Amino acid sequence: MAPVRIVIGRDEESAVEDSPTPKKPIRVESRVSLTKWEATAAAAVFLIFSVGLVCIFITMPEAEYDKILRIPRNLSDLRVLKDNLAMYARDYEAKFILGYCSIYIFMQTFMIPGTIFLSLLAGALFGVIKGVILVVFSATSGASSCYFLSKLIGRPLISWMWPEKLRFFQAEIAKRRDRLLNYMLFLRITPSLPNTFINLASPIVDIPFRIFFLATVVGLLPASYITVRAGLALGELKSVRDLYDFKTFAVLFLIGFISISPAILKRKRAYG
Repeated sequence: MAPVRIVIGRDEESAVEDSPTPKKPIRVESRVSLTKWEATAAAAVFLIFSVGLVCIFITMPEAEYDKILRIPRNLSDLRVLKDNLAMYARDYEAKFILGYCSIYIFMQTFMIPGTIFLSLLAGALFGVIKGVILVVFSATSGASSCYFLSKLIGRPLISWMWPEKLRFFQAEIAKRRDRLLNYMLFLRITPSLPNTFINLASPIVDIPFRIFFLATVVGLLPASYITVRAGLALGELKSVRDLYDFKTFAVLFLIGFISISPAILKRKRAYG
């Protein structure tokens, strides 16, 4: 019996592009098409995460939850939240960190925007060193969860959302199989591709998890440091765009090019 499929979007023909690799080319679709099993599995994962998150918060010490259980959407919200959380985070640090990491991982796993505000909050509440550790741990855990979730249901979703970008990514990965870690580090350090796209697309183009994980842990350090450090001066920050000005982008790209320089030198020696 053919699998039951749940289709969302326009009913158009799917395009199949030639691939530069001997692997089966990625089928790029113009609609989201999930089997009944995939949709059920995705709903189950979301439910498990949600229940776990609720269980964490109902076991935390009492507080004025209407003031602290808020996801900030702008800097004004973030400043208010920081003021409301400062004493709570100091008095119940371990439980607060557990709740913080849980929210961050949940948002990263299910591609919910707003994690940059949580990164700023980590700097404002915990300082640079502890803040960077928290952000990198949470972001890497969330990215890893997203990687495995995408492996389960991500192919039709990303083919529908970013078809051209997926083709480009597949071709670039195919050309760099022998130096994949350097390339993934470059992508993580620089804003060349959105992190959400990288998390979703990596299992689709067969990037091994060990390379994905190592590139994520190391590659997120520079941007996390910049964001967490900015959180120390939250009151002076006028816009999130101020975090990544031309100078910051230049530094990130410089670090990114340093990360791929060994691969470039190796290639030159091979052809020289």
